[in-house]
Amino acid sequence: MSRRVSFVCAALVCMVAAMPAHAASFLEKNFYLRGQGYSGAMPACESALSSITQEFAYTQQHFWALPASIVGYERVREVAYSPWALGAVPHRYCEATALVQDPRFPQVAYKKHRVRYRIGEDTGFAGIGSGVEWCVTGYDWNWAYNPACTMAGP
Repeated sequence: MSRRVSFVCAALVCMVAAMPAHAASFLEKNFYLRGQGYSGAMPACESALSSITQEFAYTQQHFWALPASIVGYERVREVAYSPWALGAVPHRYCEATALVQDPRFPQVAYKKHRVRYRIGEDTGFAGIGSGVEWCVTGYDWNWAYNPACTMAGP
């Protein structure tokens, strides 16, 4: 029985894939497809610092086995706001100086590292709420935002 169901499903997928594409109808163009409707209202740069602190500590401990933590921030500032095309997802780009406590350097209470991050509208989990992407210079171990966290900026 399951073989028949699989065969029927595969046949339906093939038939749908073989159908030609059609342009949107009058109703779809004028009443249904209204776009994302971004408001551009996003939290200030300071609002993301607590989540960056928590995620940084978790990432360093669980992925890199390094108990480093951020103990504070200095010079928090906005760098850019939606620098790209009109209608794109609004982003607020920010920078700060993080005071990082790292056990590899016991002689110093903390070291200063630049943090670059962006807050995007509707980019949170499952597209709900504001999402934050961040990078701490010197702790981007997998080089996701290389060179020196430049790719986390605008």
